[in-house]
Amino acid sequence: MKDLYRLARSLVWLAFFGALYQELKKPDAERTWHGKVAGVVPYDFRLPTFERLREAYWNPESDEIFSDRVFGVGWAVNIPVAARKVAALVDQYADASRSLRGQKKRSSSRGSE
Repeated sequence: MKDLYRLARSLVWLAFFGALYQELKKPDAERTWHGKVAGVVPYDFRLPTFERLREAYWNPESDEIFSDRVFGVGWAVNIPVAARKVAALVDQYADASRSLRGQKKRSSSRGSE
């Protein structure tokens, strides 16, 4: 587990320095301080705004769980969508458990007859 943590931490640092390198190699006039490292990992080094924070972390109208992070490197978790998806999984698990318990009770009551 410790090795997995070290690998993840190394990847985050690699993405961070990759984003900085990507921006610093551009001429001053072309630096936007936001984009994607290698076209995959989003980064944003601009000052966060309330609107961007809300859009990233609290956007119940969206169906996406992960969005671009407001500041730094990586992704943000859209909390209402994540909660909705977790609740749906819990309901699905509860329904499946209920139906399995119902089948066990019927098969055990038939065996005693």
